[in-house]
Amino acid sequence: MSPRRTEAGGRVDRLRTIRFTFDGVPYTGHAGDTLASALLANGVTLFGRSFKYHRPRGLLSAGVEEPNALVTVLRGEVREPNIPATMVEIYDGLVAVSQNRTPSLAWDIGAINQLGGKILSAGFYYKT
Repeated sequence: MSPRRTEAGGRVDRLRTIRFTFDGVPYTGHAGDTLASALLANGVTLFGRSFKYHRPRGLLSAGVEEPNALVTVLRGEVREPNIPATMVEIYDGLVAVSQNRTPSLAWDIGAINQLGGKILSAGFYYKT
């Protein structure tokens, strides 16, 4: 774990280590962690990309109202998209992936759309 995690306090059981993966990379967390808190403790700050321009998105809030850190949770053959990372409690074997990126979060070719954002009007997406 990184120095981003405090030594005491909160509802996290620091004696139980849990293994999970995010975008195919294995991480560890503790019982009581949400996916967001475990990723932050491991130094991960990029959770996904925006839908339209593929701009980088990180954590903004700590609850159900989180608009940026949306992930897809995989359970066998079932894909559950658009789950706020702040609402997923980690468990052994959790597999989560980021959204709106091709081929990976760090090297997204869709991010080229950011360059055209300044020439498009604000209402372009909403047809106004």
